[in-house]
Amino acid sequence: MIGNKVTILLIYLLYTARENIMDAKIREHILHDITHFGIRAVVGTIFIVHGFPKFDPGFLNFLANIGVPAAMQYPIALAEFMGGIMLIVGLLTRIAASILAIDMLGAIFHVKQAASLTGQRGVEYDLLLLATSLAVIVVGPGRISLSHILKKIPRFLQ
Repeated sequence: MIGNKVTILLIYLLYTARENIMDAKIREHILHDITHFGIRAVVGTIFIVHGFPKFDPGFLNFLANIGVPAAMQYPIALAEFMGGIMLIVGLLTRIAASILAIDMLGAIFHVKQAASLTGQRGVEYDLLLLATSLAVIVVGPGRISLSHILKKIPRFLQ
């Protein structure tokens, strides 16, 4: 008698666990989309905030100090500002993330000369932005994006 009750209880627990697992998968996909959009939005905002001041003529002095031609001011500023916008809205995210990854490689190796991970001229922040850009290149824009809504952009360009 006790063996039958235990068997029935185990069957019930397995059945409810199966239902919970099915529900968890649905929630996981929704949370995955929301998380992916959140990461894109945060990184895009960081690039916008850091890219906009680079349009200021004062940025030319900084470029001259590190040996970068003055003609690079607008390409750098546009890459960060427009790349951030493209990440947030989810349009051509792989291209934008590729350009931002190249920008971060320049920041790490040319501007900070990969001096140290932390402290003065530390590259930990730049490495984090580089890693996030590389993740966006691999994963793509996700379902919460203009690319997904439009569905006319080839996948490799999304």
